[in-house]
Amino acid sequence: MSLATIDLADFHLLLRSQSVPREHTAFHCHMCGTVQSAADLIAAGAGDTFEEVEKYLGFSCVGRWTHRKPPPVATAKGTQIGCNWTLGGLFQFHELAVRTPDGKTHPIFKPATPEEAQAHQLTHPTPVTVSVTVG
Repeated sequence: MSLATIDLADFHLLLRSQSVPREHTAFHCHMCGTVQSAADLIAAGAGDTFEEVEKYLGFSCVGRWTHRKPPPVATAKGTQIGCNWTLGGLFQFHELAVRTPDGKTHPIFKPATPEEAQAHQLTHPTPVTVSVTVG
């Protein structure tokens, strides 16, 4: 598997091309193939807001919070609902890295296509946060 590297500006263009709200920007976990977004991370309990889960988006599979195990080798990618993979571990099997203006590269899951992101948004609604004021 070869590693592709793109500049941060091009990465942002890829994400904007999905034409979904930021909480529905979608990525493929490269290990299990699950399409996932910030809305999925919020629903799984990784945080309550986009800002809280942004650090996991495209970096850690949603299965880390739903307690999923990696799929068996014979299982087709994309048929799972998450695994426990993260790009911060010892093994570096990622296929994409983003180069920031300072010249550093950061591993990232591959963004979903616009069609995949839009379809995913329809089946994975935005979690609603309810706040109650007592007084």
